[in-house]
Amino acid sequence: MFKTHIITLFPDLFPGPLGASVLGRGLDEKRWSLETVPLRSFGAGRHASVDDTPAGGGPGMVLRADILARAIDSISPPADPRPRLLMSPRGTPLDQEMAQKLAREPGLVIACGRFEGVDQRVIEARNLREISIGDYVMTGGEVAAMALLESVVRLLPGILGESSSTVEESHAGGLLEYPHYTRPREFEGRNIPDILLSGDHGKIANWRQEQSRQLTRTRRPDLWSRFKREKG
Repeated sequence: MFKTHIITLFPDLFPGPLGASVLGRGLDEKRWSLETVPLRSFGAGRHASVDDTPAGGGPGMVLRADILARAIDSISPPADPRPRLLMSPRGTPLDQEMAQKLAREPGLVIACGRFEGVDQRVIEARNLREISIGDYVMTGGEVAAMALLESVVRLLPGILGESSSTVEESHAGGLLEYPHYTRPREFEGRNIPDILLSGDHGKIANWRQEQSRQLTRTRRPDLWSRFKREKG
């Protein structure tokens, strides 16, 4: 089973959308597990404090190294093979290749940041890999953790009904996905492209590939450049 622990100040946010649809069914069928670790339980003093003012001055508060370390150690001993992740806007950008690699792990330990940041010493001491879901800042890492898990868990065996569902989709082959159509045949003067109704699977495959190329070239020149480099 793919075993996941989420360290968070807001455990009530989970499972949230992760408990719905195919991911929720996967939880019920024990294809993967999700447990929250309330960071406040490891807080210091009467008020279970988890943060303090930044060394050197500056705005905001910083999550304490000792508090987060205790939370990590409570569920992830040194021999735990699962990657330890920290959701952070300065982290490595999440992409499909990363999601596929993480899906091959036995599970994940994910720490959700809050406030101004996390003490660098616990990042180093507990080997936390910082992951970002985009070039913007959020109030905490919980939504980012959900996005990461959504991208990873759907790739686990048995989660999606069709094993081919993850093959022909955006980013799976380095390109954006081609357009989709279904009934009715005509909608507000717009028709399904004739080639999709031709029954010629070879021509349909070629059309879809060309559409993927055009969309990627137009919308994501960065992906298009990488695709061309990798294809030689």
